Amino acid sequence: MTLLDGKVAVVTGAGQGIGAEIARELVAHGAQVVIADLDGDAAHSVAEELSGTGVACDVTSEEAMHALVADTVRAHGHLDLFVNNAGTTRDASLKKMSVADFDAVVTVHLRGTWLGVREASAVMREQKSGSIVNISSLSGKSGNPGQTNYSAAKAGIVGLTKAAAKEVAHHNVRINAVQPGLIRTPMTAAMPPEVFAEREAAVPMKRAGEPKEVAGAVVFLASELSSYITGTVLEVGGGRYM
Repeated sequence: MTLLDGKVAVVTGAGQGIGAEIARELVAHGAQVVIADLDGDAAHSVAEELSGTGVACDVTSEEAMHALVADTVRAHGHLDLFVNNAGTTRDASLKKMSVADFDAVVTVHLRGTWLGVREASAVMREQKSGSIVNISSLSGKSGNPGQTNYSAAKAGIVGLTKAAAKEVAHHNVRINAVQPGLIRTPMTAAMPPEVFAEREAAVPMKRAGEPKEVAGAVVFLASELSSYITGTVLEVGGGRYM
């Protein structure tokens, strides 16, 4: 038996990057996974690779998130894990950032995660079981210049995680957050090499992380290995900001 045999999971923002790797690792441990992404083609591509289900979904839409959860339960009979991973960036200094860019990032990360938590926990409360994992960021702990929108949203996810975890703990529903640090993804690959090198040098382990290492933390929080863990924030950052 593997850690997640018979479990049904949904991962948002799973059409690429860390989300896709989370989906792969969940499948490797026995879960059936619904891959949701704003880019429906990307979601279907990853789903085809994993023999899962791909869904186009805008996480900022109340109707779309309700349908995502309802359709998953209708198809599989239950929902055991929901991973709120979808995100976006619109980096700029305070002086140059527009209100639209601030709102866009906060809405995707914070409203999207809140909607995922609300819809998934409603099902899990009735089941008296389930795990929700919210993807925050070390940017939400330390703050990054040029990311006042992103850092604010990722910090907000931590508060949301803890508040929601307290509400549903007595229903045997667990809600935790993961805070990745510098991870090798298409987004970080686009950074100027000297900036990436500077940030990597600041990591005590002296290397960037891999998406699979973030996915491993999600598998742990999804499984019974973490059955007495809720409301926590698990840093996956090679010791950065400890």
